[in-house]
Amino acid sequence: MVERSLAGRAAAVGVGTTAFGKLPGYDDYDLGVWALQEALNDCGLAMADIDGLIVNRIADYQRFGEIVGLNPRFVSITPGQGRMSGWCIETAVMALATGMARHVALVYGNNGRSAGDRYGGASDPYGSGGAGFWFPWGMTSPGAFHALMFQRHRELYGTEHRHLAHIAVTFRRHAALNPGAVMREPFSEADYHASRYIAEPLHLLDYCLINDGGVAMILTTADRARDLKQPPVYVRGFAQATQLADSSFPPDDFWQAPMAQVARDLYPMAGVGAQDMDALMIYDNFTPTVLFSLEGFGFCPVGESGPWVADGRLALGGKLPANTSGGHLSESYMQGWALNVEAVRQLRGQCGERQVQGARHIQYMCAAPLVTSIVYGRDPR
Repeated sequence: MVERSLAGRAAAVGVGTTAFGKLPGYDDYDLGVWALQEALNDCGLAMADIDGLIVNRIADYQRFGEIVGLNPRFVSITPGQGRMSGWCIETAVMALATGMARHVALVYGNNGRSAGDRYGGASDPYGSGGAGFWFPWGMTSPGAFHALMFQRHRELYGTEHRHLAHIAVTFRRHAALNPGAVMREPFSEADYHASRYIAEPLHLLDYCLINDGGVAMILTTADRARDLKQPPVYVRGFAQATQLADSSFPPDDFWQAPMAQVARDLYPMAGVGAQDMDALMIYDNFTPTVLFSLEGFGFCPVGESGPWVADGRLALGGKLPANTSGGHLSESYMQGWALNVEAVRQLRGQCGERQVQGARHIQYMCAAPLVTSIVYGRDPR
C-alpha cells in the first residue's frame, strides 16, 4: 500500500522542453542541459538551488553534473526505457518527502533520431533484455510484440482496426494545435488504413516517432512551491507495480493485473477516482497500448475499449481528452516525459488552442512490465 500521507506533499514547479525532431550536433547531454535551463527559467530557480538530480537516458550522471556544475545531495540514473519516466517522478517525490533534497531536477535527453537508433534486437542499448528467449526466432522489436498483443485482443474481443485508426487520427488532430509537435498534418481514417504495415496488423501510423529532444521537470515540496514563479501542480497520487516473472511474454492479460493493482493504490491516495479525471496522458508507444491502459485502469470494461474510444471520448471536446499534445504518436516519442509536462501545462492553463477548460485532475499512465501512474492536481487535496 502506498503511503497516503505523501499525497500533495510535492509539486511540479518547473518544466522545460527543447525543440523536437532531427537536431544534428546535439548529443544527449546537450539536450538535457537545454531542457533543464528551460525548466529553471520556467520556475525562477537557479542551478545552484538544485540539490537533487535524476537523469534518464543520459549516459552518465557524473558527467552531467560536471557540465552543469552541480553537486547534488541526492542523485540517481535510470535505464533508458520509457517506463522509467514515471518511476523517476515518483522517486523524486519520495526524496523530497524524506528530506533528502529540496529541489529535484529530472532530466531526459534523447538524440536517437540523429544517432540512427532502431528499437529492438539483442543489441538495442535501450531495451530491457526481457523476452530474450524470442530473439532466435526473429521476434526482437517492441512493435512486433504489441502487434501480437493487438492480434490477441482482436481475437478475444472483436477489436477492429478502425478503433486504432480513431486513436491515431485523434492524437494527430491534437498535434495540429501544438506548435512544438513534429507531425502536425492531419490525416483521415482512410489514410491510416492505406499506410503500410510495419508488423501486421499494425500500420505505420500505429507507431510512435523516434526523434531527438530533451525534457526536464523540477519538483519541490508543497510549501516551497507556493513561493515560486508558476502555480504549483501537485502530485496527488502515485503508484507502481510490475509483471516481470510471468512465464508468458507478451502477457496474456495485457498487463491488466499490475494496472489494477496500481489503480487500487493510486486513487485512494489521490482522493479522487477515474471518474474525476479531466484528461489523460496515456503512454502511446503504439496505438494498442491506449486500449490496454483504458481497460486496465477501469475507464471501460475489459474488451470494450475499441468501441469506447470510437465514440470520440478521447478527443478535445470529448468526455476524456487524451494526449492533448499529440502524444508519442504525433508530438514526439519522449518516452513519457513530454506527456507529464503536458499534464503540468494543462493544469496551469497554458495550452492555448488545445487547452482542456477547467481541468483540475489529470492522470498519467504507462502500461508495461513496470506499470506506473501519477495523478496531478491543481490542489494538494
